[in-house]
Amino acid sequence: MGSEGPPSVTIHVTGFKKFHGVSDNPTETIVNNLKKYMEKNGLPEGLTLGSCSILETAGQGALDLLRKTLKSAVEGKGSEPTNSRRIIWLHLGVNSGASRFAIEHQAFNEATFRCPDEMGWKPQKVPIVPEDGEISRMRQTSLPVEEITKTLAKKGYEVMTSDDAGRFVCNYVYYHSLRHAEENGIKSLFVHVPLFLTIDEETQMQFIASLLEVLASSSY
Repeated sequence: MGSEGPPSVTIHVTGFKKFHGVSDNPTETIVNNLKKYMEKNGLPEGLTLGSCSILETAGQGALDLLRKTLKSAVEGKGSEPTNSRRIIWLHLGVNSGASRFAIEHQAFNEATFRCPDEMGWKPQKVPIVPEDGEISRMRQTSLPVEEITKTLAKKGYEVMTSDDAGRFVCNYVYYHSLRHAEENGIKSLFVHVPLFLTIDEETQMQFIASLLEVLASSSY
């Protein structure tokens, strides 16, 4: 019957709403339009695009929806035959000062918000998950960030790896997601995107579509 390809993968995607200093968050537009964009351009073989969710740009405010969707993904995984379906969580956030896409290696157990989040919370040197210990604790994605980045760069995108997702809401969400992923045998990845003024909307949509394709075609 020929060799089998990599097991099918379901990728769930999140973006964020507006926040202080960014009235139009490109990740909200990308995630809201992603299903239609992928249907129009064709889903890569073996890829199922799961939930596309927009989170509040607030530490605690993002958690309810994040936990609900993470739980839903894990419960759905339980009904599949062993190893037949992989699950990846892809989180998108904006870095308004960036000129390139950034694939994030890790998140720190530290919330030090430079400004209040959209619910008015401004923690300083607070552990995100106290039972994990000190704020210096970090969690890393199990996906090969360097390899993914090189593949996307070869496709012509302005993309880099990053070891620091900040200490604001992006890092807060990524830390929770990485912790949940590790506990449930799934994968998690965070990508920072620039503003549309820096890299236009169509190019950003193409980049995310290419990233989904890379994740779907691999055996990560």
